[in-house]
Amino acid sequence: MATLLYIDTAGPNALVGISKDQEILGFKENKVSTTHAEFVQVAVKELLISLSMTVSELDAVVVTLGPGSYTGLRVGLASAKGLAYALQKPLIGLSTLQLLAHRALQTLDQDAVQIFSMLDAKRMEVFGGVYDTSLNEIQAEQAFEINEDLLKSLLSKGKVVCIGSGITKTKTILEDEKIQFLEEHYSMHDLLALAMVKWEKNQFEDLAYVSPRYLKEYYFKPLVK
Repeated sequence: MATLLYIDTAGPNALVGISKDQEILGFKENKVSTTHAEFVQVAVKELLISLSMTVSELDAVVVTLGPGSYTGLRVGLASAKGLAYALQKPLIGLSTLQLLAHRALQTLDQDAVQIFSMLDAKRMEVFGGVYDTSLNEIQAEQAFEINEDLLKSLLSKGKVVCIGSGITKTKTILEDEKIQFLEEHYSMHDLLALAMVKWEKNQFEDLAYVSPRYLKEYYFKPLVK
């Protein structure tokens, strides 16, 4: 099997963890988004020491590629790429939206549903993806404008389960018994589950070309002179 190092700085809370085979050995979290950059390297070192491990025992590095915080994604990917390159280990990239969908599946029955993972993207937009219960994409990950027409279109195909930080605004658009809202976030267990699938299939990222998945062009506010 595999010993994997995880780096997730896509959201307000950052996580660094280590798993071996199907077991989570340990993890550390940081809840101050402005200090994710300082947190990652220190957390990796402290976690390895606490587990009496060395970096040479790692088989791969896992990182969340987004969507998520612009700065957070850059911090996480830079750290993960640096470690993977230095150790000559493969890099596994995970979608934050697919992780949310996996989390939703852990709380649902097996009725046919559509899982709409959504992260708040300001105004009436979300970064979202729609999945079936096998985590296959029904609608590709993209920036969605949340409106009644979109929701009705999804509902015409069956029950919809919404999960992620975008559900707050979505709740105000349309009330329907076929829409369910989950106020949950993915966990280390979800990271482990999806990372192992990619490990077993040898689905690794190209270190030279992998980049964060912003899903929308980032706007830099001009400096006022």
